[in-house]
Amino acid sequence: MDLRGKKIAVLVADQYQEMEVWYPLLRFREDGAETHAIGAEAGKTYSSKKGYPVVANRSIADIHSDEYDAAIIPGGWAPDTLRQDSRVLKFIREMHRSGKVVASICHGGWVLASADIVRGVKATCFKAIKDDLIHAGAEYVDTEVAVDANIVTSRVPTDLPAFCREIARALAAQPTGARTAGKA
Repeated sequence: MDLRGKKIAVLVADQYQEMEVWYPLLRFREDGAETHAIGAEAGKTYSSKKGYPVVANRSIADIHSDEYDAAIIPGGWAPDTLRQDSRVLKFIREMHRSGKVVASICHGGWVLASADIVRGVKATCFKAIKDDLIHAGAEYVDTEVAVDANIVTSRVPTDLPAFCREIARALAAQPTGARTAGKA
């Protein structure tokens, strides 16, 4: 799919799940999108659950939702750190409010719950946080990918092909120039 001109933020923190960061970062680059690893500090190296490094291109403090077409929240234990950062929650809420793609996989649903954007939304996640999503008001479904308006969710690394396919579809459906609409 041609995603040239699209810009995607992949949120990172220590203890991320390797495939859930690297697969989208590289997959969407192949389709022509600009992808960035976004962490608490730009230039900082974050380690995965198995020690694999990713360097944050930009800091969450230095970005704004107007700059991006999609935000991806990977799993692992990183979402527990991400959801405690008010800047991350603000960014996710703004992306959602703007109708931009907000995607989470595995434990990434914790961030959606903490941002309070899953109330009444059909969503899936890793089974261990199913109750967290339900208590946040989501309609939990056990399927490889769930799409509800601009929110795309998946369960585990083996769901990544379906997860990325639905993110790409949602991005392709966005009008060209949507990212800069509303900028002064």
